[in-house]
Amino acid sequence: VCRSNKSPWVCLTCSSVHCGRYVNGHAKKHYEDAQIPMTNHKKTEKQEKVQHTVCMDCSSYSTYCYRCDDFVVNDTKLGLVQKVREHLQNLENSAFTSDRHRKRKLLESSSLNSKLLKVNGSTTALCATGLRNLGNTCFMNAILQSLSNIQQFCCYFKELPAVELRNGKTAGRRTYHTRSQGDNNVSLVEEFRKTLCALWQGSQTAFSPESLFYVVWKIMPNFRGYQQQDAHEFMRYLLDHLHLELQGGFNGVSRSVILQENSSLSASNKCCINGASTVVTAIFGGILQNEVNCLICGTESRKFDPFLDLSLDIPSQFRNKRTKNQENGPMCTLRDCLRSFTDLEELDETELYMCHKCKKKQKSTKKFWIQKLPKVLCLHLKRFHWTAYLRNKVDTYVEFPLRGLDMKCYLLEPENSGPESCLYDLAAVVVHHGSGVGSGHYTAYAAHEGRWFHFNDSTVTLTDEETVVKAKAYILFYVERQAKSGSDKL
Repeated sequence: VCRSNKSPWVCLTCSSVHCGRYVNGHAKKHYEDAQIPMTNHKKTEKQEKVQHTVCMDCSSYSTYCYRCDDFVVNDTKLGLVQKVREHLQNLENSAFTSDRHRKRKLLESSSLNSKLLKVNGSTTALCATGLRNLGNTCFMNAILQSLSNIQQFCCYFKELPAVELRNGKTAGRRTYHTRSQGDNNVSLVEEFRKTLCALWQGSQTAFSPESLFYVVWKIMPNFRGYQQQDAHEFMRYLLDHLHLELQGGFNGVSRSVILQENSSLSASNKCCINGASTVVTAIFGGILQNEVNCLICGTESRKFDPFLDLSLDIPSQFRNKRTKNQENGPMCTLRDCLRSFTDLEELDETELYMCHKCKKKQKSTKKFWIQKLPKVLCLHLKRFHWTAYLRNKVDTYVEFPLRGLDMKCYLLEPENSGPESCLYDLAAVVVHHGSGVGSGHYTAYAAHEGRWFHFNDSTVTLTDEETVVKAKAYILFYVERQAKSGSDKL
């Protein structure tokens, strides 16, 4: 219908091929059109139960049911889905491969011409590489694209030496994992390194993070399956596991030595979380001071907590304001969320503080200060919250700055910081589209060499700052500004 060659989906009922869920949605329209004749006569309860129309992604071979609105992993009793999958795989390896490659070259050359950009009067090619969706893996793709555009973090992994995961006859060969292989010899750091190296290499075709996803399934059981996941939860698991693996190294060889040799990550900038410092804590690590005061005797308790990101509530008075242009009351800003996080708060009855002087739980107040700011400040806006039975989404628009986020007023000792050390500039934004945490779609905006890009799985498009600031941010990545002159502040 739209002549798109991106994400083709084949209907397993009639074998017609249309563009998939996140392109122009013609596969869904094909499904909806097929349902119209069925509404003219009454269906029995038995027919109602079995009327599930499924299609298959011709790239990743994952199966999607439009009636369930979800990817499915089960098969028919006769294994018909697997037979279709094997047939598509055989086509890839058939005698038509050379002809397919020739056609693909033509498509790539035409898409290359369409991706030429005018920058400062000269023509340059769009060098960004997308990530294929392997079955509701947009949550992973959005985080990977964001991290790949945090230069200091990304460069560290790309400069790591490659690790050969196999021995003997296969040593030295490039190996690929599949989810069916029972290989315990996996390295998250290595697959993360390979994925980052594949991005921004100038390729016009999307990269499939199949090997990384296999390792994620292997070491993070929470993310097994094809259901939609929380991008923030995945980011925390990913950073934590990268941190643990970097501490221990692989095959007994510690990679923290490289961190020690990197002069830009000096000892004064390290924050230790669960043991020795790694690039994860050196880049994302900060320290909070938690002050609790007993309202009965006035005893003050202080505790220092390391953090990799800050989770911020959207203040309740802004939760009905859904768009930037809506005029019902003041605009919610990132400063409002930060102030809500750091302001003095009286703990409720369920959070009574055990006062060591009173020897019992007492009413108390709590306040957070930031003792040490990280090099990359990751801010997570709490858009999902539990009601009695459901996890609802707060769809409020939160205004955030592209440049000059000033964090000095939240510091414990602001007088000890330099004039530029508290200013942050935006590097990437993760956005959740949809109404629920278990559904919807994730995309990311990120800045690369002064230009903003929109990453939507395998599709990457050039965008502008005006579009970025209108996004309903879910996760914001701010990079500490280097010693430069700048007057823009939040």
